[in-house]
Amino acid sequence: MKNNVGNNDKIIRLVIALVLGGLYFAEIVTGTLGIVLLVIAAVMILTALSGFCPLYTLFGMNTCEHKES
Repeated sequence: MKNNVGNNDKIIRLVIALVLGGLYFAEIVTGTLGIVLLVIAAVMILTALSGFCPLYTLFGMNTCEHKES
């Protein structure tokens, strides 16, 4: 797996995941919607930490900066 998630993208994903998790644990969003948002937050954290997003490969996207030699 090649990295396709850049540093700015990783930061944005982590911030969004923290907001979604905060909404759930503060009981602002509950029930099924809360669980769905929590799962989305977990996926965003995993893709940010791994640097690889499977959806990006499907759409041919890449936000990772490549150094040219």
